[in-house]
Amino acid sequence: MKGLIFFLTCACATTAMAQNELRSSLETTYAAWREAMIRKDGSAWNRVTAEHRRVEVRNRILSAKKPFPGSVFELPAAPPSLQGLTFLQALEKGPTAKAAYFGKVDFGIGGTPSDNLLVLSFVRGNAGWLYDTADFVNLSALPKVRKELAAGDLKYLKETPETKPDGKVPSTPIAVQAVKYVAKVYVFCPGREVQVQMNKISRHRFANAKEAEIVNGGAVDGPNEIQYTIKKLPGGTGKEAMTIRVYLLSTVPGVIPIKAFEYQIAAGEKPKASNTENFIVTQETAAKLQGR
Repeated sequence: MKGLIFFLTCACATTAMAQNELRSSLETTYAAWREAMIRKDGSAWNRVTAEHRRVEVRNRILSAKKPFPGSVFELPAAPPSLQGLTFLQALEKGPTAKAAYFGKVDFGIGGTPSDNLLVLSFVRGNAGWLYDTADFVNLSALPKVRKELAAGDLKYLKETPETKPDGKVPSTPIAVQAVKYVAKVYVFCPGREVQVQMNKISRHRFANAKEAEIVNGGAVDGPNEIQYTIKKLPGGTGKEAMTIRVYLLSTVPGVIPIKAFEYQIAAGEKPKASNTENFIVTQETAAKLQGR
């Protein structure tokens, strides 16, 4: 019995040590990435960012018809510091890892931040962990989850696959070259996860969010395909209102965006689990985008 107790004690100590080592490695990588962004250091950013993410960022910038690499550092808010946040967990699976934090995630935009969830994702490179992305989960619509996390209950993390590494490194996307029309996909989805794909090129994931993202490759003349899937997240009611839109943006000053596509449901309505639709960029639409 004493031998068994000793074995279990050693196993627990080893697990805790591995967790601490993983946490330290991930936080070192994130700190280096954050510093590169703040200092606008392109060389450092290139060294600590995952390859597929570097190509994706470049695609997004070119798809907005902006200069690369200068626009890499034009962020709407500063990358948040981990100082003051409560560390929840760090998990590793194959060449992927994630670390989760709870607290007042501060993007430096003023006001008083509320308690929310920040999940950092990483992939393993030749010299160690590389930064991939950060998911900010606004818990305003999930007060029960916010209360649980504040009390140290990690039930939400255990039930939400997106907070855990899946062992799969995303493939490096095809590099974008020329873009005809700048497009943005906007999603409002409290309590839900929405995945959108446009023209089989640009993939987007929104979780409990109200966000807009540039469409890689933009829109083209004629038909444009949009695919979407919708599912309820833990803590959601499944009755929340929801919106998916695609806007076309002009590069001509003063020309307002054109709403090219919309799928919207009111509170209490049941959304489609998945669907494929099309919208058309006509000659009339093209003329409006060109300010004619």
